[in-house]
Amino acid sequence: MTTDIIPAAIVPPRPAWRSLLWTVPFTVLWTWLIHSLPVLPESGLPALAVRLMVHGLIALGLWLGLERTDLTPGQRRTTWLAIMVPFTLWAAVAWTAAIDGVFRTGAFPFPLLPAAIFLPVIIGAPLLLLSKRVGQLLDAMPTTWLVALQLYRVFGSQWLAYWLRGLLPGLWALPAGTGDVLTGLFAVPAAIALAAGTAEGRKAAILWNIFGLVDFAVAITLGLLISPGPFQLIVPNGPSIGLDAYPNVLTPAFVVPGSILLHALSLRQLRRRSRTEVVRR
Repeated sequence: MTTDIIPAAIVPPRPAWRSLLWTVPFTVLWTWLIHSLPVLPESGLPALAVRLMVHGLIALGLWLGLERTDLTPGQRRTTWLAIMVPFTLWAAVAWTAAIDGVFRTGAFPFPLLPAAIFLPVIIGAPLLLLSKRVGQLLDAMPTTWLVALQLYRVFGSQWLAYWLRGLLPGLWALPAGTGDVLTGLFAVPAAIALAAGTAEGRKAAILWNIFGLVDFAVAITLGLLISPGPFQLIVPNGPSIGLDAYPNVLTPAFVVPGSILLHALSLRQLRRRSRTEVVRR
């Protein structure tokens, strides 16, 4: 994926571009660190720090969003716990399984990594997209939050660093890494454009969500096709994809399905907000 395939409508107004003045240098610095200090990502500390930060932001944002609703204090606590407890348990199970090597190729007769990617989405999407209580939360929460949150996708530049070091095949690392970085870099500009309250801003946010989902579709499909296992159809020259070990496996096993659900929630929120504005007119 390159910047050439980003729809023109996703480009936000000029003020929104100012966020790139710090997100681009940060992403370049992070990529350089990962490339120059291999021990850093291998330690798992960056993955732990990013996940804890995002987890905390989701917990805080969820609580602040619930405070904006008309729910009673008891209903807010119940809703917060009903979302955060399963989410935290899911993170703990995925993390433990990754450390124990459960997702390694050959660890079980059938591969568990594809199940870790798809099952949370299959189970979580209907619950989040059909829940009336979640709908109330989305109506009260600013639409910019779910978009700007995925700034963390810039950390996907590590796949580009691994490719530069000859550890990952370019067939997968280039589209997956570039797509992740672009999604992360455009998260804040898309949120700023959305905050303007214009139809163009809403369209930019929708296209940003679609682009982020397409990035995952490409990365997952290529990953299944070139990774050793029953779905492999392509054997790349050079290194194998090697994403089944800790800490890298946490990305497909937890970050990817979690991010897909965030995209789905954002699209639902934008659709509900658009309907509300039509009714008011």
